[in-house]
Amino acid sequence: MTSFIAMNRFRIVKGHEKDFEEIWKTRSTYLTNVPGFVDFNLLKGPSKDDHILYASHTQWKSESDFEAWTKSEAFRKAHSGAGDRGHLYLGHPEFEGFNVVQGA
Repeated sequence: MTSFIAMNRFRIVKGHEKDFEEIWKTRSTYLTNVPGFVDFNLLKGPSKDDHILYASHTQWKSESDFEAWTKSEAFRKAHSGAGDRGHLYLGHPEFEGFNVVQGA
């Protein structure tokens, strides 16, 4: 089985960690019924001088399943209002996509 991991890295302004985490804990993701969706985790990373690193980590059955989700109504709903919280972020999220190498 092939697998794809999609990650967005967020640099969150220090002092706004709880606000950012609360958004993720209480939001509707619309992922559970999306074809090919496997799992989601929000990861909290290291603290830097001016921010805390976070990453959203989703696993998909295939890259094409992930791409289909990004073009779906569920994706638009899950990301509505994201532009209203710019004060939490240092810059834009950075996307990284990975195909899982089986047997490695």
